[in-house]
Amino acid sequence: MKKLVLVITISVFSFSTNAQSFGAKLGLNISNISGDATDNNEAKVGIALGAVAEFKLSEIFAFQPEIVYSSQGVATKDSKVKLKMNYLNVPLIAKYYPTENLSLQFGPQIGFLISAKVDNGERTVDVDDNLKTIDLGLSLGLGYKLDSGLFFDARYNFGLSDINDYQTNSKNHNSVINFSVGYFFN
Repeated sequence: MKKLVLVITISVFSFSTNAQSFGAKLGLNISNISGDATDNNEAKVGIALGAVAEFKLSEIFAFQPEIVYSSQGVATKDSKVKLKMNYLNVPLIAKYYPTENLSLQFGPQIGFLISAKVDNGERTVDVDDNLKTIDLGLSLGLGYKLDSGLFFDARYNFGLSDINDYQTNSKNHNSVINFSVGYFFN
């Protein structure tokens, strides 16, 4: 698992050395889990921090691979219990520019579980073994890039794969809304 994450990280960064634009981003996640037995769920707020590269394919199309640390999870409505999950996400975003600065974004995302803990306010328990180490998702979003290099993104990522890795019939998927601001250095 760690070797796979390392290979993907090196691959994305080697692509970024040939990118027309390379940058960093910081964002706010509003995450939840959808699926079976999720009526008591409440969104959890977290952060996202990562590196991005943009390859212009034409005047209106671009490809943007990213590597993003993402704090995700879920809280419960009637108690202080929180599931805190940390992922290393690799979104592979296709961008369509209907105008010079506005982009429509779409693409797959693969997430690698770094850690998962349940926190009830008094005690924290590792639950890594109860969750799958790989999470597949699909991202949809909007972006706006200023001529200065500053950019803003708003995305929704919905999980395609079941994140449960324990013996139950329930299926659950990550669901994350992300708002981020970033800067392209070149």
